[in-house]
Amino acid sequence: SRKDIFHVDWDVSAAEKGGFEHFMMKEIMEQPRALQETLRPRIKGGRIDLSELELGNDWLKGLSAIHIVACGSAYHASRLGKNLLEMSVRIPVTVEIASEFRYSDPILAPDQLVVLVSQSGETADTIAALREAKRQGVKTLAVVNVVGSTIAREADHVLYTWAGPEIAVATTKAFTAQVAALVLLAGYIAQERGSVYVSRLPALADALLKLPEVAHRVLDDHSRIQYLASLYFNHGDVYFIGRGIDYSLSLEGSLKLKEISYIHSEAQPAGELKHGTISLVQPGTLVIALATQRKLRDKMLSNIQEVRARGAVVLSIAAEGDEEIAAVSDHFMGIPALCDELEPILAVMPLQLFAYYVAALNGNDVDKPRNLAKSVTVE
Repeated sequence: SRKDIFHVDWDVSAAEKGGFEHFMMKEIMEQPRALQETLRPRIKGGRIDLSELELGNDWLKGLSAIHIVACGSAYHASRLGKNLLEMSVRIPVTVEIASEFRYSDPILAPDQLVVLVSQSGETADTIAALREAKRQGVKTLAVVNVVGSTIAREADHVLYTWAGPEIAVATTKAFTAQVAALVLLAGYIAQERGSVYVSRLPALADALLKLPEVAHRVLDDHSRIQYLASLYFNHGDVYFIGRGIDYSLSLEGSLKLKEISYIHSEAQPAGELKHGTISLVQPGTLVIALATQRKLRDKMLSNIQEVRARGAVVLSIAAEGDEEIAAVSDHFMGIPALCDELEPILAVMPLQLFAYYVAALNGNDVDKPRNLAKSVTVE
């Protein structure tokens, strides 16, 4: 079917730095607005309204599995989406890197949904994955930021993230908008299928409406993160650890740091440390520990103690007022308590700021890191 013509209403100021030294910092600070634009029109009276997708209530009730396909930061957003979809909809959700998915001879079925996540909508491997899904006759849904892009045009359904143009190569506001869009999708499918999770939806809808304002509060603490960056900007290795949703967040924090600061970094599920990586931890090693998930915090507490016993310096990010986590950490950043589903969106912001300040202190071209392109249109 022929798609409607969209008028893209972008402000010329989006192409200017607006008093910031770099586009990346401007875009980090634009996240509350990007979240508001993506969320607010789609929440009505305590319910999530994604009727724009035209997915069909009966079809959603028969949905048996969801496959999410993406690259780079969009893959990390997709992993967060998987956690939320499985928790709320209670059907199997797979997440695969697009360059792997397209060559894996994927097993798909007509009662499944393939979700393609891409800021630009022009990512070559994600386009190829979309075409493979369509070849197999499976319904496709794009989560994209650029209106009228190839993926938006070719997918059966489109959920736009209204983050506005993103100039810096390292994504920030488009990433958080992708996660927000996937939270909406998870809540909407649960709502339409009448899953057990429905009882949580009014509270989730309320928290989503508060999210932009709470994000402002997190970003207001940027000078503290600048100070922490000044202590560690010349470190050789940085390790990020977390469990569940926090592990997906660790992957994004690690990618942000390495792609713009050129410092070696890796993310590990905290429970995997003992299976090898802990041998790299020595006195002075910086470990950034994410502990936003209440049900996993006691496990994270022991993982933090594990690395500190080997001399690591630990920067922890957890819920505000978590004195136990703060007590076992060298540095602590509290995230305002909102709800488990949304705390990753808030917790990624200090990680973005940390990466930004470390890169800037090293004198790097923050907006255009070496060897990278904004949109990967080649295979």
